Amino acid sequence: MRGKSRLSIVEKAALVGRFEAGEGASALALEAGVLAKSLYQWRAAYLLWGVAGLDRKRGRKPGGRAAAALSSSPDAIAAAARPPEEPERARARIAELERLVGRQQADLDFFREALRSWDEKRRASDAPICSPSSND
Repeated sequence: MRGKSRLSIVEKAALVGRFEAGEGASALALEAGVLAKSLYQWRAAYLLWGVAGLDRKRGRKPGGRAAAALSSSPDAIAAAARPPEEPERARARIAELERLVGRQQADLDFFREALRSWDEKRRASDAPICSPSSND
C-alpha cells in the first residue's frame, strides 16, 4: 500500500476510467497501492457527482470553500481525467435522469390532483376532517 500518500483527482479519475473500461479492481488497486474498496467507492462517487465526487475528503479544507473552488479549474481536471467514451455515457445518464424527473413530475401532478379532488369532496360534504374519539 502507498501509506499515507493520497492520489490526486486526475489519478483517481484515470483509475476509475480504467476500472469502467473493464480492468479488474484487484489488479488496479495493487498497481495504485490502494484498497479495491476505494475503487468501488470512487466509481460510485464519480457516477453520482462526476469528477467533483473524487475530491470528497473528510474534515475542513485549508482556506475554506472559496479556496477549494479557486484551487483548480474543474474544466482542466475533467479534461485530463475524461475517458474517451464519457460524452456518450454522460448523454445517456442525462437522458436517464430526465426520464426520472419526468416520472416524478407525473407522480406529483397525479397526487396533487388526487388531493385537490379529495379536498373538494370533503368540503362539499361538510364532513369533519377527523371524528371525535370514542375513547373519551
